[in-house]
Amino acid sequence: MTLEVLISTLGSRGMANVAKMQLPKLNGVSYLVSWQCEEDDKIPSELTERTDVRILPHRSRGLSCNRNFALDHASGDILLIADDDLRYTPEGLRKIITVFEENRQLELATFRYDAENAKSYPAHECSLNGKLPKGYYVTSFEIALRRESPAGALRFPVEFGVGSPLFGAGEEEIVMLMARKRGITCRFFPVTICRHEGLTTGSRRVTSPAVYRGFGAVIGYLYPATCLPRILLKALRGSRNGTMSFFPAIYHMTAGLLRAITQVKIQWREESAH
Repeated sequence: MTLEVLISTLGSRGMANVAKMQLPKLNGVSYLVSWQCEEDDKIPSELTERTDVRILPHRSRGLSCNRNFALDHASGDILLIADDDLRYTPEGLRKIITVFEENRQLELATFRYDAENAKSYPAHECSLNGKLPKGYYVTSFEIALRRESPAGALRFPVEFGVGSPLFGAGEEEIVMLMARKRGITCRFFPVTICRHEGLTTGSRRVTSPAVYRGFGAVIGYLYPATCLPRILLKALRGSRNGTMSFFPAIYHMTAGLLRAITQVKIQWREESAH
C-alpha cells in the first residue's frame, strides 16, 4: 500500500516551514502540499527538487478548506492529515502502512504524536465507534484514512477550524462524529507517528471568540441533552487551569451553541445522511 501525507500550509512562511520538516524519503510514501498562497509566494528549492513531493497552490481560505483541497486531489491508498510544523520519522510512517495492511477492514485510524506537553491517550488499541475513552480527543494530524473506502469521502466542515470566522476550532470532532454516524470503522492505535513542537489550538489559552464558539458548537453536537451544564463545566475547568476566562467562555460558547443549532445543524445533518 502507498501512504500520502497531506500537508496543509499557508503563504511563504508556511512553505518555508514545510521545507524545514525534513520529510523522510521512503518507498511507497509521498507528500502532497496543499498551499494557500499568493502569486508572488516562492517555493524553496529543497522542495522543488523532490520527486516525492507534489505542491498544489490554490486561493481558498480557512484550514478546513485547505485540508479538503488536499483530500480532493490525493491519490495514495492511505491518506494522512498533516500540518507544516510536524517532524516525521521513517519508522512512524512505516507503522501507519503496516497498521492498514494488517487491518483490512480498517477505514479510519488515529495515532499518537509526541510533544513537550503530551495529551492523554488510551493505553491500548481500541474502537472509536462508540463512546470515546475518558479524557481522549482526536487531533486532526493524528487521522489517517483509507482512500478507497467510505472514509475517503469524509471532508472537514468549512464552518469550523482556523481561519473560519464562525467556529475557530472543533473540525476534527465533527469529522469523527460524522464518521461514526456513517458507520465508518474507526480505531485508535497507540503508535507514535510524529512530533509536534509547541501547543495545538486545543491546548493554548483561548482568546478568540471564534474558538470559544467552536467549542460550544461541538459540545452541542456531541451532547445535545446535557450541552448547557457541559459548557459551564468546561468554562470552570478552563478558568482553573488558565486556558480560559470564565465569563467570556460562557458567553461565546453559548453563542456558538445557538449559532450551530440555528445556522449549521440542519445542513450538517443532511450531509451526514449521504
